[in-house]
Amino acid sequence: MSSSSMLNNSVSITVSDDEPDEFVNKLRARARRKRKKIGLRGKTSFSHIVLKKLLRWWPFLLFLLAAGLLIFEASRIGRRPSSVVKNSNPVTGNKTNKVVEKKPPTNLNRLDLVTHVVHGVREPCLKLLPTEELEHLDFPMDKVPADPIKQVVYITEANPASVDDGMSFEQHSGASRFNLFTGNQSLKQRDESFKVKVVDASIHCGFYSDKGGFRISVEDRSYMESCKAVVSTCAFGGGDDLYQPIGMSESSLKKVCFVAFWDEITLASQEADGHKVGDDHYIGKWRIILVKNLPFTDQRLNGKIPKMLAHRLFPNSRYSIWVDSKSQLRRDPLGVLDALLWRSNSVLAISEHGARSSVYDEAKAVVKKNKATPEEVAVQIAQYRQDGLPEDKRFNGKKALSEASIIVREHTPSTNLLMCLWFNEVVRFTSRDQLSFPYVLWRFKEFRNINMFPVCTRKDLVNSMGHIRKAKPLTS
Repeated sequence: MSSSSMLNNSVSITVSDDEPDEFVNKLRARARRKRKKIGLRGKTSFSHIVLKKLLRWWPFLLFLLAAGLLIFEASRIGRRPSSVVKNSNPVTGNKTNKVVEKKPPTNLNRLDLVTHVVHGVREPCLKLLPTEELEHLDFPMDKVPADPIKQVVYITEANPASVDDGMSFEQHSGASRFNLFTGNQSLKQRDESFKVKVVDASIHCGFYSDKGGFRISVEDRSYMESCKAVVSTCAFGGGDDLYQPIGMSESSLKKVCFVAFWDEITLASQEADGHKVGDDHYIGKWRIILVKNLPFTDQRLNGKIPKMLAHRLFPNSRYSIWVDSKSQLRRDPLGVLDALLWRSNSVLAISEHGARSSVYDEAKAVVKKNKATPEEVAVQIAQYRQDGLPEDKRFNGKKALSEASIIVREHTPSTNLLMCLWFNEVVRFTSRDQLSFPYVLWRFKEFRNINMFPVCTRKDLVNSMGHIRKAKPLTS
């Protein structure tokens, strides 16, 4: 009994053949978990190293990032957008690729007033008549300005001076830029031209010979002869775009000619850009005058012909307003004539220079900005010093230096002579007309009634876009 009872109270333990395998599996699982922990500790260790490196070198990395961004932005600022236009050379017919640099004209079509403070009161820089009065404005018929000169006689091949060296027509090359367009003005003739004669003043003034170039069609010349007042501009060598004048009165549109002189290169360039000249020879308000056989390889010098010799190109015009191709006229022409000439009893209005007052300071700036070679500027300044041009910053109470992007004038014998004298100086020396204008004004002491208007007036007259293309020089 007792033994039987003991057997009944015992605990049975099941023994299986699978137990050893289960134990092995547990050991393997434990090993795998251990390996995972070791791997995790390895990854944590690597991340820790990277983090330590970043904490140590972050100022240097930040500097590299900032330097990279700075270089990228600088390259964007220095890079101008450009487009390549394929067009034909108007002379040879060969296809050429012309890179046209585009600069967005941010000032285009602005009509806002430019003002300045006078005695504590803000006033407009250009005081035009009210719009309704502009519509009824007309040329003054009874105004005959007193003039010390009665007539200007232009020296030509058919009407030569007493001493005038003949020369064959050739493009400007070498030291001399005189040719059959200009005539060969000697230094003696130059000096005599500044000595005003009461009756007749003889002077070289372009258009010396029929073979001298600057050819204009009979139809265009007939149109130019019909103009009584003219606003003119030019673009030679595929230069600037043509900006339409704004702020015009109906009276000015009827009474004033708007003329743009182009050569064949500019015509091809503009047509390639989609600016087609109409069958009536107009683009917008501008009458396009095509000029062939330009007399100079220097396009800046070719541009001085319409700029300074409007009285030769428009023989029946009484008034002219010159506007550089970089600018957009934004004030009514008749209103401008009234504000700058008629009310002030002036025959010439031109802007003061905004940065400098001395010819000699301007000469240094011209060389520094590579606007002319040091050698040609030195020749011009040496001649002016020899002639006695003073260091004075004012002549006859007027600021000596001008900014000649706008020229408003009446075509009187005196203003015509002044412009001829000025043109001859830019032909003889450099094309930088700012250098020669004060000299001409100083030598031509009899000239009066000039309105040197301030810079803010010039800014109100035009929207300036700056030159957007470099003109192509002619090849001889």
